Amino acid sequence: MPSSTFWSELSTPLQTMVLACSGTGMRGAWFVGQRHFDGPAPDWQRDDQHPLLQEAATQLTDWYAGRRRAFHLPLAPDGTPFQQAVWAELARIGYGSTRTYGEVAAALGRPAASRAVGAATGRNPLSIIIPCHRLVGRGGALTGYAGGLDRKRTLLTFESGASLETP
Repeated sequence: MPSSTFWSELSTPLQTMVLACSGTGMRGAWFVGQRHFDGPAPDWQRDDQHPLLQEAATQLTDWYAGRRRAFHLPLAPDGTPFQQAVWAELARIGYGSTRTYGEVAAALGRPAASRAVGAATGRNPLSIIIPCHRLVGRGGALTGYAGGLDRKRTLLTFESGASLETP
């Protein structure tokens, strides 16, 4: 039987986020209204006092304030083995850095899988924590982001040293 999912909300400079976890780790961190997320499922339990959700909220708040560059949370996102591999590779992209879809595909040993990398990235359930906003198109082109290109641009600008301003 799958473990229960608990959720809470976090107000951020870029809109409210829904945070979700299970007994094994963080399952999601989504911006309200982003693609591929329709809100908490009916069987999820709201728990604003859940220790892991509180820790995730603290780390995200610190990140938005510029006091944190990496996250130290147990992660348990649902996804296919390929999606899991893509998300693990995305997690290796350092703060303030970017990589292309092709570079991630090559790192996975599948250099022709750029489109599949893009599809898996679009389903990343852990916005910011797994930094899919750091993935760009060939030549640095700003392409695809489930949270919207304006938000992606804002996140990349913020990580380059600018102040965080809402899109």
